[in-house]
Amino acid sequence: MDPIVPPANCVSSTERPETVLAAIPGWQDAGYRELAGGLNNRSLLLEADGERAVLKIDTAPRRRPYNSRYEEARVQSAAADIGLAARVLFVDETTFLSEYQAGSVWTRESLNDEGNLVALAATLRRLHSLPLTGRTFDIHAAAKIYANHIDDNIDNNVNDADPEIVKRCVAVIESMPPPQNLCCCHNDLVAQNVVATPELKLLDWEYACDNDPFFDLATVVAHHELSTSQAELLLEAYFDGDGRRWREQFIRHERLYDALHWLWLAAAGADERTLDAIRQSPT
Repeated sequence: MDPIVPPANCVSSTERPETVLAAIPGWQDAGYRELAGGLNNRSLLLEADGERAVLKIDTAPRRRPYNSRYEEARVQSAAADIGLAARVLFVDETTFLSEYQAGSVWTRESLNDEGNLVALAATLRRLHSLPLTGRTFDIHAAAKIYANHIDDNIDNNVNDADPEIVKRCVAVIESMPPPQNLCCCHNDLVAQNVVATPELKLLDWEYACDNDPFFDLATVVAHHELSTSQAELLLEAYFDGDGRRWREQFIRHERLYDALHWLWLAAAGADERTLDAIRQSPT
């Protein structure tokens, strides 16, 4: 089912939650509580008439490298149709409401279970079989956005990220050609975006668009610092026992992800200890 799209005179998400809720059919009188997380938006858990939903409120319309909220709703709705995501209930430029997905949210430790890795590989194959979204993830543009933000913060003395590592990260990303084998990708496959219901579903489709499927696979391994044997298990499960043939291509995308992740952390103002933890990866 397509999400409900309001008329052009939608409520600004800078208003109080009650004002935002007043514009959402069926949720005007919902109770709510704040949810932790979400560096770029405010998140609320809503409850009305025994139903629960998650409301994300932005301070301004989303710009690249994020999807617009409308683009996000379109991709998430396609994923929901095949059981990979929560149903979208309402969307406008700065407001996003979807069903609450009850279940067990994964942690880094969830990836230590071999059965979970195999199940995740199967989930990714289903995700990557969805129709193309029509928007390709521009990792070169994302790198420039993050690098420019870091440079501005360094100039304003609010960021002490090493400029040489910034340059090396950008160089790693620029050395990669545009993706050739495009499919629908999530592009933010951290453990906290996976929930077992018990079937696996994916949360937070803000970056989801067309990309190389190896980027999703590499994110799982590189972000969580999985071992070589865990990476091999994931690849073997994804490629039906033919994972070794793709190992070299996978490693290139690991390096690509590490470089982009470092830039994102530095742009977000991560402290130097956090940056030190992955300092060697982009070099």
